[in-house]
Order: sequence, then C-alpha cells, then structure tokens
Amino acid sequence: MERWDRIGPRAAYGAALAMSPYLLIKVSWVVGALMGVLPIGDGFGLAEWVVLNTVTVGMAVIGIALALALVRPWGMRIPGALVAFCSWVGSGFLVSVLPFVLFSALLGGGSQEGGGGDDPAMPVWEGVLVQFSFVGMGLGLALAVPVYLRRRWPDAFIGRVGDGPRMARPWAAVVGAAVGLVWIYWAVGGTVGIAHPAERNTDWYVLAAVWGFWALAGAAAIWVVAGARPARWPRWLPLAFGWVGSGSLFAWSAWKLPLMLYVALTDPADVTPPESPTVVVAVHLCAVVAGAAMMRTLGRRAGEGSGANRA
Repeated sequence: MERWDRIGPRAAYGAALAMSPYLLIKVSWVVGALMGVLPIGDGFGLAEWVVLNTVTVGMAVIGIALALALVRPWGMRIPGALVAFCSWVGSGFLVSVLPFVLFSALLGGGSQEGGGGDDPAMPVWEGVLVQFSFVGMGLGLALAVPVYLRRRWPDAFIGRVGDGPRMARPWAAVVGAAVGLVWIYWAVGGTVGIAHPAERNTDWYVLAAVWGFWALAGAAAIWVVAGARPARWPRWLPLAFGWVGSGSLFAWSAWKLPLMLYVALTDPADVTPPESPTVVVAVHLCAVVAGAAMMRTLGRRAGEGSGANRA
C-alpha cells in the first residue's frame, strides 16, 4: 500500500489542477454572456445559458474541492457519507466515460453529450482544455478515490466475495441491466425509440456503448455482491465495477433527465435529440432509480464486510 499511498495524493492534486481550466472557461462563458461579449449556445436563451453554465461552474468547484478532500487531512474529518457520495457521483461522471473522452480526443472530435452543454462552435483551444480537464479529472479520481476509501474504510476491501451472507437478488440490478441493454441496442444501430435517426453521429454511438457497458457491468457486479458468488473472487473487484457502474447510471442520467424534460416540454427549434423524448426520459428515470438502489446494496454489503472483518 505504500506505493499507492504515494500515488493517491499526486493523483488527487493532479485532478484538482486539471479541472481548473474547465472552471475558468465556464466562468468566462457566464460572465461573457451576461456582458454580451460572448455568444450563447445554439437552442438557448440568455437565462437558460447562464443557469446551465452556472450549474457546471458549481460542479467544477465541487470536483476540485472533492479532489483536495481526498488528499488533505481535513478530508478525513468530513462526514464519510458526504465524501463517498461526491466521489461516487464524480467517478460516475468522469471515470466511466474515460474511454469515450480518449476516443474523442484521439480522433479530434467532441461531443455536446459529454461536455455539459458545451457549444459546438467553441474555439479549438477551448475544446482541447475541456478535454484535458475531463481526462485529467477522470484519471485522477480513478487513482485517488480507491486510495482514500481504502484508507478510511480498510476492512471493506479485504477478503472474498463469499465471506458475507447471501442477500436477495436486487431488483435494481435487473432494471440497470435493462437500461444497459437499451443503450447497447441503440449503439449497434437499433431504431426503436429513435425519433430522428439522422441526428445520430459517431460520438452518440460510442457514448451509448460506453453507458451500456457500465450499466451492464454495474448490474452484474451488484448481482455478484448480493449473491456472494463466485465465493473466491476478491471483494474489491465487484465493489469497483459496482461503484463505477451504478455511479454512471445515476450521475449521467440525473444530469440528462432534466435536460431531456426541458427539450420535451419546450421543443426548442435548434435542439433535436435522436431519441424520442418520452422514451429517453423514461430510460433516464429508470437509470437514476436503479443506480441509487444499486449503490445502496453495495453500501450495505461493504458495511457488512467491514463489520465481519472487525469481528
């Protein structure tokens, strides 16, 4: 663990530093829009654009504070549930989509889906900095969060899957898997639930595949954790996949759900999502509920394991 104890703090500081350009860019968008010197994104009015980007400013500030909490002494004094929740949501947002962000960066592309409402006409240098912030924060959390959790709740990560009692198979895993299958179906070209097929692009397909993978991986991990089978698997393995998978379901769908509701209710002329509004709202709602319930199951199992190891 000594090696990881050195890597974790460096990764946390790196994550905070990497997210700083995104924060500054978003602040400049809000101030620039209010002053009338920067353009407003397609499909948005001034108030909507300012509110959306103010929310992402707040998310960036929380992300930087979270990264510092993972390494600074005061982070161990913050209520564990608060740090765990923020780490879970942050991992769900950024760790889960690292394959997509890397794919997009390597191909020189970008996506509004992963950028929190970024304008497609942003300068190239801003796009590069946004991608850098996402990759840096995602990689930093991927390394720093496990080190922090292992330091704060060491007993929850040792032992085998079969060390604890078996639980009833959770319904949340079934719902999460169903959501994942919908996204995989869309990723391979399925058209049921798609209202505007021409609006789909490469980024949309890749992101649907990534979301689908993590939904299925998280559901499978929760199924393993609840059933305590295969008994000889190390406990940390399903905990890790369940953590990121359930976080991806909850975080991304909690973000997309109000946006899709807004599109469904207002039908803005410049915003045409590929999916049917009714279908995609139902999918994201199921994902939010399933992700939260999966995390509850994961937390109960981790707590039982911790208690058993102390005994």
